Amino acid sequence: MAVARADVVACARTWLGTRWQHQGRLKGVGVDCAGLIMGVGYELALFDVRFTNYSRHPDGETLMALCREHLRRIDPSQAAPGDVLVFAWTREPQHMGFASEVAGRPGLIHAFADARRVVEHDFDDIWRGRLRGAFHVPGVE
Repeated sequence: MAVARADVVACARTWLGTRWQHQGRLKGVGVDCAGLIMGVGYELALFDVRFTNYSRHPDGETLMALCREHLRRIDPSQAAPGDVLVFAWTREPQHMGFASEVAGRPGLIHAFADARRVVEHDFDDIWRGRLRGAFHVPGVE
């Protein structure tokens, strides 16, 4: 049975406010960006991927390889709420979150170290400039 995009976004929103914690995996306790993706995927029975033992600035190729293994790469211009977005601060991808919609505009839900928690905000030009890939979660329609 397929999961609706709105269900992915709604599930991700239940993590809002959870404290940022490197390699955290518990809603309401602590989570990092990868943990948020894994937690939502697990809660909605979309996938059960568990990986740890990565640095605070993970290897970009490993991150992208995991995404390609478990998700379906799409053109970033086609990303819609519920898709996974991958970002970089420099050249290497090292951050991820869910596409959402905020007041009719593209949004982003992610565990953001700078905010010290899971947040949702507009997907603005700054975040567009950091975007390095977009992925569709199999089983989401």
